Amino acid sequence: MALLTASVSLVINWKGKWAALFLGAGLLLRVAVVHLPRMFVNLHDPGPWTSSGEILSICGGAFVLAGVLMQEPASHTRGVPESTRTVVGQYLFAVPLFIFGAQHLMYAAFIATLIPAWIPAHLFWAYFIGAAFIVTALAIITRVMAGVAASLLGLMFLLWVLILHAPRVVASPHSGNEWTSMFVALAMSGSAWAVAGTLARREQY
Repeated sequence: MALLTASVSLVINWKGKWAALFLGAGLLLRVAVVHLPRMFVNLHDPGPWTSSGEILSICGGAFVLAGVLMQEPASHTRGVPESTRTVVGQYLFAVPLFIFGAQHLMYAAFIATLIPAWIPAHLFWAYFIGAAFIVTALAIITRVMAGVAASLLGLMFLLWVLILHAPRVVASPHSGNEWTSMFVALAMSGSAWAVAGTLARREQY
């Protein structure tokens, strides 16, 4: 119910800034209470790492969106400290990208099996995407070409939705896992573009 309320609030922009802020706080709390303990129980299980990273990145996107909706002038001007919400959100989004990148490099053979058959060079793309995650994280953290990197990452996630997840949903319309994977990728795309928007404005000044 909280997720549905937040989504409607954001779509119609009714108390959207508070919806985004509470959404980010709720997701952060979920990572701390539910997912981190699972990670520490078995550090070698990639599943909890992936889940924690996805939720943390989307949490970062929510905080960035909250900062944008609150329209704080300080976040638009170089030389003036950005809002705490925006900066925290940018880093919360970026740090898990290291996890995704490492997993793509470590489990490249498995990742390659998830790529549609009509796309050539599966193993190359698995390694390339892993490298893209790491480069984007570094770009956001160092503020070097950060807006461009985050924008391209958002585009990459959207392409995944169209060429990977949507066909899987169509093939298995009653699979909750497929729907969840698609919407997570879509949320990651939106979060990346929210981060890119704040970074691009910063780079203009």
